[in-house]
Amino acid sequence: MESLLDKGAMESGRKSVRDVVTHLLEGLRSISVFITTKIILWDGVARESSPFINSAEMDRGNMYEGKNMALFEEEMDSNPMVSSLLNKLANYTNLTQGVVEHEADEDSKRKEVKVPRMGTFIGVYLPCLQNILGVILFLRLTWIVGTAGVLESFIIVFMCCACTMLTAISMSAIATNGVVPAGGSYYMISRSLGPEFGGAVGLCFYLGTTFAGAMYILGTIEILLTYISPSAAIFKAEEVGEETEAMLNNMRVYGTCIIILMAIVVFVGVKYVNKLALVFLACVILSIIAIYAGVIKTAFDPPDFPICLLGNRTLSKRSFDVCAKFTESNNETKTTTLWRLFCDSSLLNATCDDYFSLNNVTEIQGIPGIMSGVLADNLWSAYSEKGSIVEKKDQPSVAGSEDTKMGGLPYVFTDIMTYFTMLVGIYFPSVTGIMAGSNRSGDLKDAQKSIPTGTILAISTTSFIYLSCIVLFGACIEGVILRDKFGEAVDGNLVVGTLAWPSPWVIVIGSFFSTCGAGLQSLTGAPRLLQAIARDGIVPFLQVFGHGKANGEPTWALLLTAGICEIGILIASLDSVAPILSMFFLMCYMFVNLACAVQTLLRTPNWRPRFKYYHWTLSFLGMSLCLALMFICSWYYALIAMLIAGCIYKYIEYRGAEKEWGDGIRGLSLNAARYALLRVEDGPPHTKNWRPQLLVLLNLDSEQLVKHPRLLSFTSQLKAGKGLTIVGSVLQGIYLDKCTEAQKAEENVKALMGVEKTKGFCQIVVSPHFRDGISYLIQSAGLGGMKHNTVLMAWPQSWKQTENRFSWKNFVDTVRETTAAQQALLVAKNIDLFPTNQERFTEGNIDVWWIVHDGGMLMLLPFLLRQHKVWRKCKMRIFTVAQMDDNSIQMKKDLQMFLYHLRLNAEVEVVEMFENDISAFTYEKTLMMEQRSQMLKQMQLSKNEREREIQSITDESRGSIRRKSFSSPQSIGQDAQALLTNDYREEEVAQLIHDRNTASHSAPAIKASVAAAVPEKVQMTWTKEKFVAEKHKNKDSNVSGFKDIFNMKPNQSNVRRMHTAVKLNGVVLNKSQHAQLVLLNMPGPPKNRKGDENYMEFLEVLTEGLDRVLLVRGSGREVITIYS
Repeated sequence: MESLLDKGAMESGRKSVRDVVTHLLEGLRSISVFITTKIILWDGVARESSPFINSAEMDRGNMYEGKNMALFEEEMDSNPMVSSLLNKLANYTNLTQGVVEHEADEDSKRKEVKVPRMGTFIGVYLPCLQNILGVILFLRLTWIVGTAGVLESFIIVFMCCACTMLTAISMSAIATNGVVPAGGSYYMISRSLGPEFGGAVGLCFYLGTTFAGAMYILGTIEILLTYISPSAAIFKAEEVGEETEAMLNNMRVYGTCIIILMAIVVFVGVKYVNKLALVFLACVILSIIAIYAGVIKTAFDPPDFPICLLGNRTLSKRSFDVCAKFTESNNETKTTTLWRLFCDSSLLNATCDDYFSLNNVTEIQGIPGIMSGVLADNLWSAYSEKGSIVEKKDQPSVAGSEDTKMGGLPYVFTDIMTYFTMLVGIYFPSVTGIMAGSNRSGDLKDAQKSIPTGTILAISTTSFIYLSCIVLFGACIEGVILRDKFGEAVDGNLVVGTLAWPSPWVIVIGSFFSTCGAGLQSLTGAPRLLQAIARDGIVPFLQVFGHGKANGEPTWALLLTAGICEIGILIASLDSVAPILSMFFLMCYMFVNLACAVQTLLRTPNWRPRFKYYHWTLSFLGMSLCLALMFICSWYYALIAMLIAGCIYKYIEYRGAEKEWGDGIRGLSLNAARYALLRVEDGPPHTKNWRPQLLVLLNLDSEQLVKHPRLLSFTSQLKAGKGLTIVGSVLQGIYLDKCTEAQKAEENVKALMGVEKTKGFCQIVVSPHFRDGISYLIQSAGLGGMKHNTVLMAWPQSWKQTENRFSWKNFVDTVRETTAAQQALLVAKNIDLFPTNQERFTEGNIDVWWIVHDGGMLMLLPFLLRQHKVWRKCKMRIFTVAQMDDNSIQMKKDLQMFLYHLRLNAEVEVVEMFENDISAFTYEKTLMMEQRSQMLKQMQLSKNEREREIQSITDESRGSIRRKSFSSPQSIGQDAQALLTNDYREEEVAQLIHDRNTASHSAPAIKASVAAAVPEKVQMTWTKEKFVAEKHKNKDSNVSGFKDIFNMKPNQSNVRRMHTAVKLNGVVLNKSQHAQLVLLNMPGPPKNRKGDENYMEFLEVLTEGLDRVLLVRGSGREVITIYS
């Protein structure tokens, strides 16, 4: 650097000054490049400080590390660089941007989770397998096959498996469309269909999971008391026929004890439950393997399970051991236990049951084997009534006396009435559990790959097991054994256990542990689902269940789950509980399919699932199948479940926390709204469909609060939540400066709309001029065909005050613009006296003064108001005015007939108003009005306008003087300011008349710019003398104007108008002074704008003395019709 400076100094003597400066500049440029190079080094190179660079700026640059991103550094606080976010984007639990609107509160409370390690097999496939295979397979599938037959059982299982497979496809699409945190199906539905659907279906899924726990516990007790230890029963059947009731009571007692025990286990050590899950799953898998092994063994060595038949009736072997009427021993015939059950004594000549006497006792093999051909006998259904005897088809028998009592005889009876739809409800819970994989999405290595693969593979596996078991059971086991629900004909053995190899106890023990494990899993999962719903905050009364132990375990939710589970235990019948949980699961699956179908049809930009093998038709088919299965299972259970879900939906809609999750229902609403708007755009609505679509113009104070809240009260009374309501207001200023105030004003207006129950939209416009803002709203509020057709505003009470001298101009221009836009206008005078929504008028009238025809607005408005509770008890009266040439009697009859055809109930009165002389009062009032108007014209420029006028003069003078170099700008400015000050001091009411429009202001400016380049062309210069002369000239004209005011005569047209207003006001006061509301035709403004201020005076006189007035101006079209 020094060499560069020295070089410049040495050569300075030999070169010109210009060359020296050039060299010095080049040297400084080299220095700046050197400094810049040292500062803008990449990471790893030491940065050198420099006295030429501000250290604070250096610190800021170091903070962002945006080496060549200085253009964006002012926004980096809100928009950080992508490089700093990539690591966080990889792990959804650390997202700081992009999910703020979805999960900000939830994710901020979550602790750092451990790195997921589960794959498809361990994380999805096995949990789904464990949840799907369970109690129904071991306890009810054989009975379903025997009752419905192989063909119908195949249809039942195929329908249920198809339902879950279609649901799994939809679920896979949703689960792979982004990250699915804890909550599983609830999370997917709520984020796809919104909080209302999500909460309703989430709670239904919770109830289904809870009742599933009850079903598993009942299955555990049934296995224990029926197949493992029948002697453990507390309640015994003392009389014949009480066995079922005793069993149900045992279920209730044991179930309550087990539910308490399981709840304690879950509360104390949930981690042990998760560790034992694989043990329980192993029991299930071993049991299924034992079944297949037993089927193979029957092909060459069927097991020995003889069945005792009396004729074609199956006998229960619990009561006897020898399947014969008598036995031969030492050439002596002895009767057996079976004989004594059917006869009154053990003697051979005893009196026996007719059927027992007429039919022989035979013994057949219960499991003839897969090669026996028994499949043909089991193909068809054998539905029966409750209490009927299980009979073998094609077995010879002789019918006995019909009077014989069956009770007490050792037959195998059916415990419930059976039919196809009932069996669907009982079987469906055996295919539930497909959500187990999606519930563990947070623990998977690659959830978007594992969930579809594992779930669909698990459903395929279990579907194969169920369908193959149906065929194998039908091919191996005798039909009467299949229909024997509790295995009474095979010494009380589990029916499916008789088929298993090597021992029935493999199935009994395996099914016992699997049902225990499934019950524990339900009691573990259901409280967590309830906790997830509670923590979302969408159902206020559930928030207490979001709390738990310090480690997050849902204690309160566990207690509620155990309580609901106890309800299922008290029902005590497995066959009664199964359809209940079928309803809740089917509803959940239906909405999963609906969510996928809606997202696919809407084609929302965020719908990009990695799982590609889905289609909206599959989702729709799955949804339809779920709905059909609900009503097939039990139509009344289906209606109850839908009613519960509907109540929850409406509760969340009205009382729940508002959540914006970008759900599909919102997208569906937008699509439907777009479609409807395009349809409405086709043309104006028919007269029958016309209703006032309101644009309500509000005034705001300096704090952005609404000045007249009663205007919104009146809006809600008039609309009653129907049609379109747009609440608009105008802020004066520039939007860039007023955007914060506009947001505050919008919040205040929306809050007031909520308080007043005004359903509609809010629109705040910022405009440099208040008048223009009103015009923008009238022209552009609404969208397409959903535009307002009526403007509602308050009467400007302070229009006569000098500080608010332009309010009447804005009002009159608004009246003109609504007329030009062919919109109706409602003006509420004395709006602060109008009733609130809480008030109720117990009596009084709504008086309509129908002066001119306005399309029927005056008739329609009272009818709409009387629909609201505030005005309901008010009577409607219609007055019209008759002139001298009118037949008032005929007018009244015609009006009554017209109202009859309009289906309106109202009293009718014709008021006669004849011509008479104009009173002195009217003449004097008109004169005062015109004098005031003339005074306003001469004082119409405000102080600010006068200052701007003189400033423009001063600016033009400065330009001329600067170009000609006559004097300094400061002197002209001081002279003008002095003149302005003296002018105010001399006469406040006088003003400088110097009318220039925008063009006349801009023209001198253009000339001035040209004159700056060509000074010779300047032709006009303002001097102090000319300025003073102009001022005195205008002052003299103003003084003469004030003198003329007191010598003027009123305009005859204005006198006539004032006469009409005074006369009509007197008539209205005479008839309607005590009415609750007066509706009156609003006269139009004058075509000549010079009479605008007089128009305001006419309206004031017309409504003088009335408490509540609604001035109505029609839109120029008919709004009410006599036709249907």
